Amino acid sequence: MPDIVATQAELAARGVEIGEVYHFDETGQRRSGPEPTRRSYASWASFKDPDGNAWQIQEVTQRLPGRVEAGDTVFASSRELAAALRRAAAAHGEHEKRNGGQHDANWPDWYAEYIVREQAGQELPL
Repeated sequence: MPDIVATQAELAARGVEIGEVYHFDETGQRRSGPEPTRRSYASWASFKDPDGNAWQIQEVTQRLPGRVEAGDTVFASSRELAAALRRAAAAHGEHEKRNGGQHDANWPDWYAEYIVREQAGQELPL
């Protein structure tokens, strides 16, 4: 979660009974609010799901080396990946139309670039 305060507010707006955002000070005491410098991995909030399982969310503003990189493309399910492929296919059809209807032999590279950029929130290829 890159902004734990916004995430907490969004979950609360959706009806989740989520606790306050908190951090631990230099003495190890729990304090209300996010860690003052917004240091990565230093602020938390917790909630319970409908089955009573306890969950904690943690603010991650910059990943530590060796962790999943922010630019990595990740899909939670095959359904999510299939939807991304369908969006890429539709966009690629428009790309081929702009190029005179020519078959693009490098379509796998174009699809890959489209999907990675889409998930990263970057400008999509034409």
